[in-house]
Amino acid sequence: MMKKVTESNAARYTVVLIVITFIIRLLVAAYTGLGIGEAYYFRGALHLDLSYFDQPPLFFWLSGISIRVLGLTNLGLRFPDVLLFAGTSWMLFLVTKRLFNASAGFWAVVVMNLSAVFTIPIACWFQPDAPLMFFWLLSTYFIVEVLGITSQGQEKLSTVRVYMLWILVGISMGLAILSKYHTFFLFLSALIFIISNKNQRHWLLHPGPYIALLITIAFAWPILLWNYHNHWVSFVFQGSRAGSSGGIHPDWFLRSIGGQCLWLLPWIWFPLIIQLILSFRLRKQFQSYSFLFWTAILPLAFFTTVTLWSDLQYHFHWQAPGYLMLFMPLGYSIYQHLNDPAHVRGTRRWLRFSVCFTVITIGVLTFHETTGFWQAYGPKWVVAQFGDTVDPTMQGVDYDDITTRFEKEGWMNNPKIFAGTTRWWLNGKVDWALKGKKDIVCFNDDPRNIAFLIDPNKLVGQDAVVIDQYSPESVKADVTPYFDTVKQLPDIAIIRNGRDELHLHVYYCKNFHKPKGMSREDMPLYRQLTGRPPFGK
Repeated sequence: MMKKVTESNAARYTVVLIVITFIIRLLVAAYTGLGIGEAYYFRGALHLDLSYFDQPPLFFWLSGISIRVLGLTNLGLRFPDVLLFAGTSWMLFLVTKRLFNASAGFWAVVVMNLSAVFTIPIACWFQPDAPLMFFWLLSTYFIVEVLGITSQGQEKLSTVRVYMLWILVGISMGLAILSKYHTFFLFLSALIFIISNKNQRHWLLHPGPYIALLITIAFAWPILLWNYHNHWVSFVFQGSRAGSSGGIHPDWFLRSIGGQCLWLLPWIWFPLIIQLILSFRLRKQFQSYSFLFWTAILPLAFFTTVTLWSDLQYHFHWQAPGYLMLFMPLGYSIYQHLNDPAHVRGTRRWLRFSVCFTVITIGVLTFHETTGFWQAYGPKWVVAQFGDTVDPTMQGVDYDDITTRFEKEGWMNNPKIFAGTTRWWLNGKVDWALKGKKDIVCFNDDPRNIAFLIDPNKLVGQDAVVIDQYSPESVKADVTPYFDTVKQLPDIAIIRNGRDELHLHVYYCKNFHKPKGMSREDMPLYRQLTGRPPFGK
């Protein structure tokens, strides 16, 4: 039985928690398949570049190094994310300890590891979010120290220490911006905090913040240079997501709020929102709350408000950096309640329930994803009530049967045959199944990153095996014009634990070429085959 968390043992308990969750996540990373987003990003780790179509480059670089050291495996690709999230947990403890106390730091780490979106998707999957969270908190740690935001009041720093801290802020924020564009909100939040607090405004005339900004910009040069040579396509793509889809859509807004609630888990989301409100109320009394309010509200408000006019679909994790900051006051609130006889029993019950729910749910879903045991009243049964036929957990199963078919037909070893798909997300699943050993083309108007990683001109004259999932109309419209003949072959059945879960349509296509007698300006592939860049002028 764990002893009561105190200032003297909180750090030790936090380390134990980090080690245990790190080991569990290594197992999850190794034995579960890549999701559609992870598989889509995979080729970027093989093809290292200055930057990429829809994300900055750091997480590609880190996993690119990892797979070259640990091997081209699920764990090899995900290891940097698992490791960085362990670091994120420790940084959360350190920052919370500075703003409140060590016990609050421990409880902040506990609750973050219990929230659904953080405990596996951010902490384990091959995505840009794990490095973002780590370097976001590392930046926060240095900002909090140089601005003197502590529970004990400001401490006097030497001139050398001040400049060193601002340099470290610039480096850590530079690494954060190489992770994800969200870093802009941290910079803006810190600026608003400084302006809104009288005793911090002197920093506006100090060289330190401007040195940090210049260092951050210097770190961003790979992103800027790549975009300069590619018509600023990454900024255009991400910016377009916040653009209007026509009119105001309250249903999208409500979907976003509901999705965030579910991603965090409702019994964790509501206390976080309460802490946001509390931080707003206490922002003029305590600088710790003021800093946390501004760093939380900007990403939360922006990515939620834009859903009123822009369909961000199911990207409920985009607000995650804001929620990350709210775990700190929530940790302090838990500490206070556990030391309050009127609240201690209810708080302990809430913690026990949260632990049991997360551990059991993650365990059951992970086991089902790998074995498919929960056929009755499981995920497939649930989506079937809404008219779907495919178990959604199949998105996290590797389509190894594709490789088996390619090897059986002799396609794998034939250098004159490449692979193709009709959707960017399916492109990733096929590409990961083949481990990047075949060139792959996305026959769609939205190929995303793959358009920059494969040169279709070198494939002209070759045959292709095109994989499709339930959209034969796309094959007819978007694939057929690029070949002399397109012949449908027997499906590839994706088998999980001996059970036929879904079918992929297979087409053998002869003699790849530019469409004859027609223009497909809507397709980046067509633009490339006519000697132009896939996007831009």
